[in-house]
Amino acid sequence: MAVYSINDIEKLSGVKAHTIRIWEKRYNILANRRTETNIRYYLDEDLELILNIAHLNKKGIKISKLATMTPEEIKQKIADSCEVDVIFENHIDGLMLSMFELNEYKFLKLLNHHIREIGFEKTMDDVIYPMLDKLSVMWIAGSVKGVHENFINNIIRRKLSVEIDKLDFAPNDNATRFLIFLPEYEAHELSLLFVYYLLKKYGANTLYLGTQISLPDVKDAVDIFKPDYIFTLFNDSFSESPLQPYISELAQIQHHGRILISGYQTVQQKLELPVNAEIVYSLNDIKKYLELPVRGY
Repeated sequence: MAVYSINDIEKLSGVKAHTIRIWEKRYNILANRRTETNIRYYLDEDLELILNIAHLNKKGIKISKLATMTPEEIKQKIADSCEVDVIFENHIDGLMLSMFELNEYKFLKLLNHHIREIGFEKTMDDVIYPMLDKLSVMWIAGSVKGVHENFINNIIRRKLSVEIDKLDFAPNDNATRFLIFLPEYEAHELSLLFVYYLLKKYGANTLYLGTQISLPDVKDAVDIFKPDYIFTLFNDSFSESPLQPYISELAQIQHHGRILISGYQTVQQKLELPVNAEIVYSLNDIKKYLELPVRGY
């Protein structure tokens, strides 16, 4: 049985020590375990509970709600939220085995089979993202290495680029306009590329600015392109600093339209959203905004 300090828990779960202490004091979430010298410590079951709570909180469930649930109820909620269609389970395992072997030929053969059978969008929804969810858990447990993550990311990035290039058609003049980008220090480009694919596929006039984009560059793009919506993600970025000032400034830049934000930090941090901002909890939800133009230029 492993014994962890609060700093160990922070490193393994991604939840800041300060946040864990708040959960303990305000919601009495964890058992108060202390050594004879009054040093706080945690066990495997505490780590599992924090990982589960952090995952569900990322899905949009409030900590106050989770605090009323038993560990068993939280585990069931996790099972429900991570449920994978049984017909895809073995396929995901096959892809993961290919990843562990770093066998690109086998991985691509399986991936291309899924794309032919069910289409690229459904493959991303039902196979790739559930696989990435599994990998994130295995990464925390130390079961996968950085080389495996790079292997997966590079293949999926190439596939996304190919599928996006296939959508080489001019958008309708009256199509909803989206500007999408990643802020500085944000690394989750795969999610942004998938959003770009969805928007182009369903007819949006989309400007993809890319990664490491500063707010002054966003403002220049807004002035020229005049988007109905701005979409961006916050997972790695702002993990060490408050997100609120950035969101407020972005809302000012996009004062004629709306901003859509997603990612772990949008639910981890307590935000007061500007009137023209909202959180998107699922990337597929982006499609509902295609028929809701809000142009005010």
